[in-house]
Amino acid sequence: MKNIIILVSGSGSNLQRIIDTIDNGEIQNAKVSLVVADRECFGLERAKNHNIENVLIPRGKNFSSELSKIIPENTDLIVLAGFLSILKPEFCENWVGKIINIHPALLPKFGGKGMWGHHVHHAVIEAKEKESGATVHFVTSGIDEGEAILQKSFEVTENDTPETVAEKVHSIEYEIFPKAINKVLGN
Repeated sequence: MKNIIILVSGSGSNLQRIIDTIDNGEIQNAKVSLVVADRECFGLERAKNHNIENVLIPRGKNFSSELSKIIPENTDLIVLAGFLSILKPEFCENWVGKIINIHPALLPKFGGKGMWGHHVHHAVIEAKEKESGATVHFVTSGIDEGEAILQKSFEVTENDTPETVAEKVHSIEYEIFPKAINKVLGN
């Protein structure tokens, strides 16, 4: 059984999707063994509702070192699911190839510092992009610079708003996140 640690900052809807796809067998031979949040959020409640060990480590300069202390050695994958803090380069290097993130755009476009959530969707609309999507990628010390594992796109129409783009992106995230986790775990 592969051990997955999930880091969250918000509602935990992608966390819930991962839990559900483990339960229904879409993600095989894996369990969420720990959920870590960097702020009070509903993601922690979701973990509690599923009897998953959970920890709050307040965001700040010591987050990565505190996280390092509680990540079990037998961790197979660390998944950033709506996680907004930046991990220290040393942490990323210690877990190279074992940390993934989902980003609400087609990287390398609209990635980097400040490019998260609604900021990305506004930027996509402002740039009059013809397509957007989501990317699951490896986490490295460079923000959103890791190799893409899986990407899927959709057409952005002239009637789309940041809100409609967000809805379409979220739908794609639900589709590709479990597939990317299986791929990384070798399932």
